[in-house]
This record gives sequence, structure tokens and C-alpha cells, in this order.
Amino acid sequence: MADQGVNPGRRRFLTATTAVVGGAGAIAAAVPFLASWQPSARAQQAGAPVTVDISKLEPGARLIEQWRGQPVWLIRRTPEQLAALEGEAPRLRDPNSDNLEQQPEYARNMYRSIRPEIAVLIGTCTHLGCSPLFKPELEPQPFDAQWKGGFYCPCHNSRFDMAGRVYQGVPAPTNLKVPPYHFADDNHVVIGVDPQGAA
Repeated sequence: MADQGVNPGRRRFLTATTAVVGGAGAIAAAVPFLASWQPSARAQQAGAPVTVDISKLEPGARLIEQWRGQPVWLIRRTPEQLAALEGEAPRLRDPNSDNLEQQPEYARNMYRSIRPEIAVLIGTCTHLGCSPLFKPELEPQPFDAQWKGGFYCPCHNSRFDMAGRVYQGVPAPTNLKVPPYHFADDNHVVIGVDPQGAA
């Protein structure tokens, strides 16, 4: 008989050992595979909120920060620039920010900001993603004889006012986007997090 030399105890031991080693191998292979599904530390950091010190931001000046791979502009507008926003509505495509995807509800006002003097905008043109030039001067420009300060995209001549609202008759379809943000205190803006209690 063929089975006379087979030790059943040894067969059970070898079967159990093979199962244990195979299971351990499967777990060892699964751990790095499952870990690869988690975002990397770099990716987590790229999406993390960014705190910006605006204490040295002069009136009429701009800071540029990075958040989620996008340039975010922080601008301290002058009283003259704020006053100029009021008369621009007839020239704008969406002066009341009716497109709700352009800004959070708390920034849906003429200034498109929490505090009128501080603008926080994503600095990419809504046409094809170029970076508009910062043109804060309240004086005629070659591209607009009635210029009251704002942003000019040299790629395809789109224009935005100092609140990031797009002018009529340009390729850009919508206003510049306002990211989620809040003020941690008078001198620090946190980009990426809505104010407490904001919807």
C-alpha cells in the first residue's frame, strides 16, 4: 500500500506550517499595498491649511502664497481702490458674485472678502489658467482706458477688478476664485479653513 510510509502527524504539521507561512506572506504583501493607498506626507502637507502673516503687507501691495499647488494672492487694498470698486458694476460680467462656486458665502459681497481691505484670491485666470499681472494703479492702461486697478491677464487679455470680478467682453468666463479662509487674528490669515460657524 502506498500510504504505509506516510506519517499523518507529520502531514498535518507540514500543512499547518505551509498555511501559516503563506498567510504571513500574504499579510507582508498586503501591508505595503494598503499603505500605498494612503496619501503621502507631501500630499497631506500640500492640502493642509496655510497660515500667512500679513502684518507687514503695505496698503496697495500683494503677497503670494501657495496652497494646494495654486498661487493665492493676499492684497491690502487702499481706501481709493475700495472706493473705485463701487463704480465698476456696470462693466462687470458678474458684479454680485451670483456664481456661487466662485467664493464662499461669507465672501459674497462687493469686496469679495471678510474684511474689505484684505482680498484673498486664487491667482489663476479662469479662462485657461494663466497668471494675471497685478496692476493696482488707478490710471488708464494700454489695455483699458478706464482702468481702476486690478488684474490683467496678458495671455488672452482678460481683466479683473481689485475684487477679482471679471469684466464683460473678455475670454475669462467667471470671477477669480476666493479660497476658504479666515483670520486667526488681526495679522494672520489661515488659507484653507472657513471661519468657525460658516456654512
